[in-house]
Amino acid sequence: MNEMSLVYGDSCQGKTMVYKWHNLFKQGRESIEDDPRLGRSIEVTTPELIQKVEKNVLEDARLKKKQLAEMVRVSDTTIFKIIHDHLGMTKVSARWVPRMLTPPEKQQRVECSRAFLNLCNEDKDDVLSRIFTGDETWVHHYEPESKQDSMQWHKKGAASPKKFKVSQSAGKIIATVFCDSEGLLLIDYKDKGVFITGEYYASILK
Repeated sequence: MNEMSLVYGDSCQGKTMVYKWHNLFKQGRESIEDDPRLGRSIEVTTPELIQKVEKNVLEDARLKKKQLAEMVRVSDTTIFKIIHDHLGMTKVSARWVPRMLTPPEKQQRVECSRAFLNLCNEDKDDVLSRIFTGDETWVHHYEPESKQDSMQWHKKGAASPKKFKVSQSAGKIIATVFCDSEGLLLIDYKDKGVFITGEYYASILK
């Protein structure tokens, strides 16, 4: 080994490697090339692959990384890089909305908005005085005291005050509130089960 080190210097194989190859040749090995190494193959991100992933995501935005990986036959890591680095996408939760509007309902809101804009353009100085609005809310017969309201001052070391847990009352009524640019106009209360329609609004505002 010392003589080999003098000849080959830093490129000389260590004693362990020499013994390993000696045993291999002793067992009948003839090749001096290393065996192919097993492991994950390197995946190349091509424009075609990116386009394929994007197409699948646009068709179903709820697909998981594992599902996409199986569809295009690449690893989860490659899918993650394509989605984040190449497509600039992130996964977000859907935002809760009170209700989903139908196309006619959406169109009606567009028309109302346009009518309001026209009104503003025709009478910019006095338009607010001609508008009032309203909304509805459920009002319970009584509301339990909040934790903030029940807080008390007490000395250090003294026993903390206790209170019974109280739920909102089962009984409730619906309150319809109307106001304009000056403030509150009217509050109307109706019991549960009463249908509130456009005709009802028109009758109480006369």
